[in-house]
Amino acid sequence: MTSRRTIGLIIAVVALAAAAMLSLALGTKSIPAGTILDALRPGALPGPGQAEDFQIVRDLRVPRTVLGLVAGLALGLAGGVMQALTRNPLADPGILGINAGAAAAVVLAIRFLGVGSVTGYIWFAFGGAAAAFTVVYFLGTRGRSGASPQRLALAGAAVGAALLSVTNAVALLDVSTFDRYRLWVVGSLAGGDLDVAASAGWFVAAGALLALALGRPLNALALGADSAQALGAHVGRTRLLTAVAITVLCGAATAAIGPVAFLGLAVPHAARAFVGPDQRWLLPYCAVLAPVVLLVADVVGRLVVRPGELEAGLVTALIGAPVFLAIVLRRRIGHL
Repeated sequence: MTSRRTIGLIIAVVALAAAAMLSLALGTKSIPAGTILDALRPGALPGPGQAEDFQIVRDLRVPRTVLGLVAGLALGLAGGVMQALTRNPLADPGILGINAGAAAAVVLAIRFLGVGSVTGYIWFAFGGAAAAFTVVYFLGTRGRSGASPQRLALAGAAVGAALLSVTNAVALLDVSTFDRYRLWVVGSLAGGDLDVAASAGWFVAAGALLALALGRPLNALALGADSAQALGAHVGRTRLLTAVAITVLCGAATAAIGPVAFLGLAVPHAARAFVGPDQRWLLPYCAVLAPVVLLVADVVGRLVVRPGELEAGLVTALIGAPVFLAIVLRRRIGHL
């Protein structure tokens, strides 16, 4: 089983490299692989007829590909640890209102504090994500029955709807805020640069290391709080550190590219079907497969309406919504 999982992870890494190459090669203008490799060489000068291709690769496609890698890794890991913490198969940064919390905090910062950079967005996105997750988890775990998938999903929907109404009201009442907000809220890899990726990347790296280190404690927590304590796990500390990892990962990714729905829901389910529930394997698979899905969604969005562009967040929503419905119908959430 271990060798099968290892081989599968290697294949996933190869798929990630292929997705990155497609992201560099395809778009309004297709660029040959040889030209891409030349453009990526430090200090390389363009040959005859290569100047435009070099500029496209270096200035446009490399930044959006790096952003896709960073944000995809963050959202995949966040979805995996979120589902493990809540023991909820429907847990996702979008469904549980975390994206809405980050978005509300960012638009309030734009409107009332004049924040205009991703570096500034990150801190407010962290705060909004943390506040939304805290409220949803509190509402979803109240009562004798404790947490359940449908309670958490309903709490997330309610909190997300309330935050969305606040966000829309603030954005629509001020033209300048709306102009900046609308370019961010759709969840797009376009328009970012390497400074944005670097700003978010440090936080994603810290959150990813924390999330991956929680694999074993989350395995124990999946057996229930009492069983986890009997096995020597620190339940309270594990829950706190997991909440911190989710907030850091979701906040950084949302600040960098905007809210992206369903990625954190669909990828852990696909990985779990292959490696099972063991978080020590599931989380690395999520970290690799989620960027593959996000980069492919971005490439598809560039190709289907060429020479225009369909944002990656819209493509992942089109893919993820049927997955969400399939999960709900399969588990018969309404009869739990």
